[in-house]
Amino acid sequence: MATALWVRVIRHHRTDRQTTEPCERHTPQEALAEACRSLDISRPLWLEKNQREWDEFAQTRFLPDAFMESVEFDRLEIEFIDPEAKKRRSQDPRNAF
Repeated sequence: MATALWVRVIRHHRTDRQTTEPCERHTPQEALAEACRSLDISRPLWLEKNQREWDEFAQTRFLPDAFMESVEFDRLEIEFIDPEAKKRRSQDPRNAF
């Protein structure tokens, strides 16, 4: 299984629509553009905030004000999916078994 970008349209706290697009970790904007075309929504503005979140967490979200056109959803979330990545465990002792 290859790496992918998981794109979710969130409306009223629920996933309204979703799609995945092939993606490399360092090129999310290309996959996001393709996902927006397939979901028939405008492409959001990629701001410095989004780049920081992407670099640190491999995910970010876009609120309606990130779009040039009016949108009918609450937010757009994107997340990098790497099936080969090692799952990280929380270091918080409250999460111990």
